[in-house]
Amino acid sequence: MTALREALMAFRRAPLLSTLGVVTIAFSLFAFGLFGLVAVNIQEALHAVEEHVEIRAFLTDGTPIEAVSAAMGDIGSFPEVRSVAYVSPDQALVRARQELGDFSDVFEPGVLPASIDVRLKAGFRDPATVAAVANRIKSYDFVDDVRYGREWVEKLYKIRTLASLIGTGLGLAFAVVSIIIIGATIRIMVLARAKEISIMRLVGATNGFIRLPYLLEGFIQGILGGLLALGLTWTTCTAISHAFIKTAFFDPGIATFGVICGALMGLLGSGFAVGRHLRRL
Repeated sequence: MTALREALMAFRRAPLLSTLGVVTIAFSLFAFGLFGLVAVNIQEALHAVEEHVEIRAFLTDGTPIEAVSAAMGDIGSFPEVRSVAYVSPDQALVRARQELGDFSDVFEPGVLPASIDVRLKAGFRDPATVAAVANRIKSYDFVDDVRYGREWVEKLYKIRTLASLIGTGLGLAFAVVSIIIIGATIRIMVLARAKEISIMRLVGATNGFIRLPYLLEGFIQGILGGLLALGLTWTTCTAISHAFIKTAFFDPGIATFGVICGALMGLLGSGFAVGRHLRRL
């Protein structure tokens, strides 16, 4: 309780420096949050595209509907499969004319075969899994051909993997820079109270006793900075959604994690700054 009281008193004794610490943490996390917002929306866009990954199995003419129904039940039980739908020749004709309106006259009744359209669950849309499911479906005797846009699926997976790697690398870089900036700011606050720390050392205070109020102060500043950064990011996201394009915001779990990261950054920055100063005494 004494350490917490000392940490709260520090805000009253040096409001300008305390505010500077909170604002520094906030804008460091705000920059990190903006990058995270871009990464989240890229992933959302890729996920929306992945929803269109589909395996289409074309059936031979004259296949009994009973055999098709049994196969659909079997395919639907695959752990990778989300849904299975039967498309009759007439339905295939209507769909083709809708998708290729300028060339609708090319398609005549009886030209297109019936098919089974298979959609996969999230997490099972990588090229290897899609190819494996397609090969299993192709093993049925009445399946004439199976298509799923192999090249398109492979390119989509490469883009997603590359986006994840770049996002992780830049995210770590932003985190390191944020901790360095926060540590430098808190070090200024520590130097402003250097005499107080020296006096505490002279009267026999341990390093842990001296450090604890500063750690709590950095922790509180980190939480306040994290909340402020979250508010700024939400405001930016809302403004972009209203003025330009619909933008997805962080889910509650990620938002909470961001505030916790702010608290940890404040704690680490404060611990680094205080520890460095104590080693010089």
